Amino acid sequence: MLRRLEEFADRDLYVTGCMPLVQMDEIRSVCNPRVIHPDEIQERSGSIGTRGPGATGVVQVASGCVGRCSYCITRLARGRLRSAPAEAVLDAVRGLLASGAYEIQVTGQDVAAWGLDRGESFPDLLRGISGILGRFAIRVGMMHPASVTGILDDLVEAFHSEKVFRFLHLPVQSGSDTVLERMQRGYTAADVVRIVDAFREEFPDMMISSDFITGFPGETAEEFQETLELLRRCEFVKVNVTRYSRRPGTPAAALKDLPDRLRKERSRALLVEANRIYDRYNERWMGRVTPVVATEKNVPGSTVCRNPCYLNVVIRDDLPPGFSGRALITGNHRHYVIGELV
Repeated sequence: MLRRLEEFADRDLYVTGCMPLVQMDEIRSVCNPRVIHPDEIQERSGSIGTRGPGATGVVQVASGCVGRCSYCITRLARGRLRSAPAEAVLDAVRGLLASGAYEIQVTGQDVAAWGLDRGESFPDLLRGISGILGRFAIRVGMMHPASVTGILDDLVEAFHSEKVFRFLHLPVQSGSDTVLERMQRGYTAADVVRIVDAFREEFPDMMISSDFITGFPGETAEEFQETLELLRRCEFVKVNVTRYSRRPGTPAAALKDLPDRLRKERSRALLVEANRIYDRYNERWMGRVTPVVATEKNVPGSTVCRNPCYLNVVIRDDLPPGFSGRALITGNHRHYVIGELV
């Protein structure tokens, strides 16, 4: 980000997000931007809405988190968990639906933690959103495995609503218990497997994505192998891989970094395996007919749709946002599949 800011230092720059809250000195060393505080965005969103192009609307249900990850600077920027009142969330969803949204993206640093500071639980909120009248679908955002563990059975039950995409973003970061302990993540690899198995038992085609950090300080070859094994065991689709880099003010910043070469090698190895899993997941859809709904347009003459498992289905037709139908899956392009309306 610093390189990117420096590249446009001669332009009028507006900077927002977590970084300017905790690393403003570094930013000012390369440019002199105007800063928009994330809380201001949250406040304004109530009056101007959060609907983007197409049929997608965004509802932030909470900010901050309850974690204490040793490498994370976001928790220093955003602070402890602050859950939005349930009725405010439901009102925001109703407003988006009235404006024409079909896909409702429920977001936060850790969506599963919603309500812990209010004596409430996220599955109840998800059921409340699902109970709103209208034709729409909910995409649940990132959920910390430690938060999911405490509400697992109830959460799986809430996902049974036909309005909830069978999609889970579960950032696990490592498959090694010793690395997870150094990261202070608050769960084990076995906990992750239990979560994945619970959802896949109910929804066999469910798309579960994840995040991994390679080259965390002290990570051995054996510990990295455990991460590869967890990736294969859980068959995560759409994996985000990040090479570890220290963040000032975090406990892990005091630890000795692994050589960058090693971090890169492990990142590439993880991506190669992740892409194999991605291809296998898409191949299971080839020749199948699946319900789809149009959510956005990227290029003229084609439409991006989603199926009930949030699979990215490109239809080579101009379809209006919110259009629903059925499509035969005919082609696999890894990051999306091709479908033909039937």
